[in-house]
Amino acid sequence: QVQLVESGGGLVQAGGSLRLSCAASGSIFGSNTMGWYRQAPGKQRELVAGITSGGSTNYADSVKGRFTISRDNAMNTVLLQMNSLKPEDTAVYYCTMGPAYDPRFWGQGTQVTVSS
Repeated sequence: QVQLVESGGGLVQAGGSLRLSCAASGSIFGSNTMGWYRQAPGKQRELVAGITSGGSTNYADSVKGRFTISRDNAMNTVLLQMNSLKPEDTAVYYCTMGPAYDPRFWGQGTQVTVSS
């Protein structure tokens, strides 16, 4: 069974930075696409960023140029570096494993709050 555990969320002022980390259990990490979704209050979950097993990345338009996704296959870890944070980035962020738009596994989520 795969487990995804996020860390790194918190409260930050607008313009600040946070780095989210996701540690994955199991031996299938390296062969799977990893992603970060977010859900803000009253809104649907949206894909923020994804990275394939080969390292190709994609981003939501709203975060392009500000967020960077990366992975370390040796450590079974995926990171989301978030810079120039805005209040509208406030959400619960979820780590995922599997196809970018239909992930098979989800983490429990970590809260990111950006104050204005």
